[in-house]
Amino acid sequence: MTTQEIADRFYVLAQEGKFDEIQDELYAQDVKSIEPEGSPWPAVQGMEAIKEKSVQFNEMVEEMYSGFTDKPIVSGNTFACRMGFDAKMKGRERGMMEEIALYQVKDGKIVSEQFFM
Repeated sequence: MTTQEIADRFYVLAQEGKFDEIQDELYAQDVKSIEPEGSPWPAVQGMEAIKEKSVQFNEMVEEMYSGFTDKPIVSGNTFACRMGFDAKMKGRERGMMEEIALYQVKDGKIVSEQFFM
């Protein structure tokens, strides 16, 4: 798939909240994930580590009220989109979180994701 096709598929699945499917279908096995400074997971690599990060994040969520992913912008072998959610995290007040997510594509798979707040 081209970067545009991957970005389009990513967007469709994100609108349905199918982030596990995004990882299973679109990510390379050795994908790298980089979170913003101060995150409990500054950088992890590989599908197993990314899936574990997702499990740990979900365990931190007390209640998810809504989420969004904007339509991706594609340039060369990268695409970016604004993402966010309204949630109550355990031990915190309800609040909004927004970030820019940047994805790099190689050989028809997402090989890296990086998040900026």
